[in-house]
Amino acid sequence: MIAWTFLSAFAGAALLLMLPPERKTLARVVALVAAAAGFAGALGAFFLYDRGANAEAFQFVIDREWIPALGIGFHLAADGISLVLLLLTGLIAITGVLFSWNVDQSPKQFLALFLIIIGGAYGVFLSFDLFLLLVFYEIVILPKYLLIAGWGSTNRSYGAMKLTLYSILGSALVLAAIMGTYVVAGIGSFNLFDLADVTYPPAFQAWAFPVMFLGFAVLAGLFPFHTWAPTGHVAAPTAASMLLAGVVMKLGAYGALRVPMPLFPEGFEQWRMVFAFLAAFGILYGALVALAQRDLKFVIGYSSISHMGFVLLGLVTLTAIGIGGAVLQMFSHGIIAALLFGVVGRMIYDRTHTRELAALNKLGLSRALPFAAVTFVIASAASMGLPGFSGFIAEITILLGTWDSVPVLLFVVCPGIIITVAFTLKALQLTFFGNETGQKAAPPLPPITWPEYTGAIILLATTVAVGLYPSPLLDLILNSFDSILMESLLE
Repeated sequence: MIAWTFLSAFAGAALLLMLPPERKTLARVVALVAAAAGFAGALGAFFLYDRGANAEAFQFVIDREWIPALGIGFHLAADGISLVLLLLTGLIAITGVLFSWNVDQSPKQFLALFLIIIGGAYGVFLSFDLFLLLVFYEIVILPKYLLIAGWGSTNRSYGAMKLTLYSILGSALVLAAIMGTYVVAGIGSFNLFDLADVTYPPAFQAWAFPVMFLGFAVLAGLFPFHTWAPTGHVAAPTAASMLLAGVVMKLGAYGALRVPMPLFPEGFEQWRMVFAFLAAFGILYGALVALAQRDLKFVIGYSSISHMGFVLLGLVTLTAIGIGGAVLQMFSHGIIAALLFGVVGRMIYDRTHTRELAALNKLGLSRALPFAAVTFVIASAASMGLPGFSGFIAEITILLGTWDSVPVLLFVVCPGIIITVAFTLKALQLTFFGNETGQKAAPPLPPITWPEYTGAIILLATTVAVGLYPSPLLDLILNSFDSILMESLLE
């Protein structure tokens, strides 16, 4: 069942590439069916996962030899953390296709690249052989470049190249640390569970942990290695922006949690405060820069840096509530950021052909696009972390973990939260509720389409549902801490 997630995405991409170029509507339907099939696999695993007191944390195990001479296996499994992120990926896949329904330039190629990234993301969240994990991790890189360079907008070549170079740099650091781990372990295996049983020399951990953690955290937008993200988000087409913020940035945070933290506990302890400070400062920095932006998509891009800082901060608290909140924040931010980018890119920019706040301020969009206005208001409330939305539950648990672990960092984080409210309200006011005194009436704008309605409602319903009833996800995440990997980390 878990393999069905990425197999359906890859199969859908292959089928799309075989379609005649003129069958554009069929290409959209095929992509939507493939995305829905992958989500169905994730949803089925979520409901079939055994939550009993004596159940194994890792279930749906697939363990086959792949390259036995090197100790490389095709080892897939899922725990609560994996399942939550599989659900996120499936939701972004479906809504990304819906928000791409208007793509008319080579839609089958566009959607095929989109599905390949989705398949790679599924694979990362399921892989427990480090070589296999790295293969899926690399599958994501080239399609990201092609999507942005081929279908992007503002400085798309620059944005695509910068994102790709940062991704390759991070991957190179991860690869170097993985190869070092394989050699030092001396067991001839890339299996994560086997490697977790090895006690590594402190001198090795002292450099292997920061190299591997940083390699993954680059993709998660860790300050000051975050600069690829805003330019990449702005240059990307709408579905790619949703995918970058919603899923791809989570690959880095997930990798940091899954591999270097449990493998190198002594190295983690040595470097924990360094990364904790960088994460906390990233929250404040992202909020401050977002406040100064004039392009609405840049506002959302820097907002993502700030919110991903919460994820990384939660990870380094080394408390169950902090790490649980970090995983829930991965899910919450993925949903909210995808919704915001969908509104900004598809509902606003594709109709008005501008993202400049000063220009949007004159268009009266609250009357011209009332559904977009309502959606953006609700998404903004969720992004600010108001009660009743998923962001509130995620961030409050991270703050509680930070209070228990490194309370001094709250003096950095809390101003960032206040500034988040400021830039969000500013963007909301200027975009939809501007002063139209003395302005000519704006020309009528095309109405919101059914794919846009559907995609927005799915994401809105998800953030509200998790905000009102987070237990199904949060309990699943916290139950995963009984596994051999997490127990060693939280001892």
